[in-house]
Amino acid sequence: MSPDSKQTGSDDRAYITTPIYYVNDRPHIGHAYTTTLCDVWARAMRAVGKDVFFLTGTDEHGVKVEKSARERGIEPQALADENAAEFERVLQIFGLTNDDFIRTTQDRHVRQVQNLVRRLRDTDAVYLGEFEGWYDEGQEEYVTENRARETDYKSPISGRPLVKATEKNYYFRLSAFQDRLETMFDSEPDFVRPLARRNEVLGRLREGLQDVPITRTNFSWGIPFPDDESHVIYVWIDALMNYATALGFGDDAPETEHLRTYWPADFHVIGKEILWFHAVIWPAILMALELPMPRCVYAHSFWISEGQKMSKSLGNFIDLPTIEGYMETYGLDAWRWYMVVQGPLGATDADFQAAGFHETYTTDLVNTVGNCASRTTAMISKYFDGVVPSDEGITFDGWDFEAEIGASVARWRLAMDEFALDAACESAIGIFRTIDAFINATEPFKVAKDDSRRAELASILARCAEALRVGSVLLAPVLPNKMAALHEALALDAGASEISFDESTGWSEILAGRTVRKVALFPRIDAPTIETTS
Repeated sequence: MSPDSKQTGSDDRAYITTPIYYVNDRPHIGHAYTTTLCDVWARAMRAVGKDVFFLTGTDEHGVKVEKSARERGIEPQALADENAAEFERVLQIFGLTNDDFIRTTQDRHVRQVQNLVRRLRDTDAVYLGEFEGWYDEGQEEYVTENRARETDYKSPISGRPLVKATEKNYYFRLSAFQDRLETMFDSEPDFVRPLARRNEVLGRLREGLQDVPITRTNFSWGIPFPDDESHVIYVWIDALMNYATALGFGDDAPETEHLRTYWPADFHVIGKEILWFHAVIWPAILMALELPMPRCVYAHSFWISEGQKMSKSLGNFIDLPTIEGYMETYGLDAWRWYMVVQGPLGATDADFQAAGFHETYTTDLVNTVGNCASRTTAMISKYFDGVVPSDEGITFDGWDFEAEIGASVARWRLAMDEFALDAACESAIGIFRTIDAFINATEPFKVAKDDSRRAELASILARCAEALRVGSVLLAPVLPNKMAALHEALALDAGASEISFDESTGWSEILAGRTVRKVALFPRIDAPTIETTS
């Protein structure tokens, strides 16, 4: 199979990555959002039986780290160590299930990057040349004269003036991959998602590709170019290669052979501001290295706050202390839910609003998931002494639970496969809404007053309990802690999680005869005031 083709790897394996986060910045909502999305998907794929590799980490080289360290009077490595430790601490706070945390200062990465760059040079994909043009210091990116003119010689990301620069650098022959990239985009319409992001890339691709510098000489904090240490490998090339070096593609060592079976990535999940590097430069590098393409580069949009761009001066910046305030008040699962269902997964930015967070928590989690679980378990406790009854097979006009739940599971599975996490959540929570509607329609609290309708009552509550169980399986990737509590209340032992996805989401009588207890998952909270950073 051609290395230019998208390949999906083994059907029983899955590989997902976050961007590696730059250590010159402290963790904030952007980092939390992207990593949470990947964690939800990774948990979902594990639930369906896949062997998942979930990668995140930190990007630790570059002039900004060197400059910040100098201003503090410390070595760049000390600054990188300090901030990388903070990112790793944050992963623990969010309960993330990443399989590896790669740092670009680790020996394994440095060694492999040099090996991969050497391969590029040996295949004539890299050459020594001279550059004179505009440089975006914030993005650490060279900009063509045409693009500089279009943005009035300012960074399209930070708005800061571009800097005129002249350097002799090693270049990557990006222009040589124009035709192959265009062919790939034509044959793989889902390679970049969402569609608006794909269209942006295609528009820029049609302008024609220019070769890009892959080294710098105006600072020293980076990976030395192989056999010419007067040059430092450009931070973006260094960073992109983490997706391959984490799996051992830079040295092909026997001890990492099993990791290489996860390649290629199903999803590189990134913010839209770094799309060009991932959608064009990275695929061209992979073509030059004759490695298969990732399945999809998914570039989500940005968070704004209370209708405005986030800014510490405006007092609406959602940084780590602010996030921790929300988690302390509402719980970790509530934070994850809001990120997934209200976040900027599509082409437009999302507005983080305190009132919106509280409304989403109350409507979705308290009134729907929590209330459904509470009333179902409460009625079983009240009417059957806590023992889940067997379904007596009573027919209820207009209600076919098995078919409806099966359709919800199918929609959830399709949505998860396509990284439509918000749609997957909607399919899952829809089961809880169905249970509520069924209870409202059949009125088991009235049926319970008539002893002659005991079989009818048993059928109602048995089906509610079973639907609750299936719904909890679908919600577990985004609400892992609360669904674990629900499983415990439903007397589902740890072994139940080891059965196949089809078994765990198929209609069954697994709960019949089990003793359940009433459960309160999400407490009702008065709308609090949570301080943002100013």
